[in-house]
Amino acid sequence: MDQIAATAASGLRARMEALDILSNNLANSNTGGFKLDREFYSLYQGEQALPANGQQPTTLPVIQKGWTDFQQGLVTPTGNSLDLALEGKGFFAVDGPSGPLYTRNGAFKLSPNGLLTNMDGYPVHGVAPPNQPAKKIQAVSQNPIQISPDGTVQQDGQSLGQIQMVNFADTNVLSKVGNSYYRVADPKVKPTPAVGATVSQGRIENSNVAPAESAVRLVDLMRQYEMLQKAVSVAAEMNKQAIDQVAHVGA
Repeated sequence: MDQIAATAASGLRARMEALDILSNNLANSNTGGFKLDREFYSLYQGEQALPANGQQPTTLPVIQKGWTDFQQGLVTPTGNSLDLALEGKGFFAVDGPSGPLYTRNGAFKLSPNGLLTNMDGYPVHGVAPPNQPAKKIQAVSQNPIQISPDGTVQQDGQSLGQIQMVNFADTNVLSKVGNSYYRVADPKVKPTPAVGATVSQGRIENSNVAPAESAVRLVDLMRQYEMLQKAVSVAAEMNKQAIDQVAHVGA
């Protein structure tokens, strides 16, 4: 494959991956606590890009990695006392099927036995003494629950515990699970208390996807894709003409 076609084909692949990321962002623009993903581009030089016949080596555009933008989304009131929004950097912790998960989605509920869980039924972690398993928060009646900015949960004048808010020094250790959960793959990495984060009761944090910005980006990516397709077609036509001319000279 010649340099023009190889570069254009690599660009097409990178734009397809970018379109997948952008499509997922748009699909979750109404998902509470969702954080949009972005891509980081780089240049690649592999065996297929090695120079031949004295040509210069070809560098191919690729998406080196994706990264998550943890910028806070808009906090909106819901009127539901079990909807909680985190303001500041941090995450709620819940008991997932295979270990702790971290989320910004504070749409919670009470299970039939009174446990505070998220909408998927995962119990919400409460603050526990050092080196102790996370506590669970359980209601004692059907009366309303009050939650203070520091996460303290009260009902009927009785303290039920404190919702755990955690953070990570490097958010790159987090990997996405589903649309609004994160997991730490390295068991050596432990969360720390979220300094400065507060809980806002009766509110929910929306996705930080900006639909207008994403729509503009979608149009831009589609135009780039069309231009690269045209470049591949032009390269193929040039190669065809070169072969025809060589055959004509030989004849």
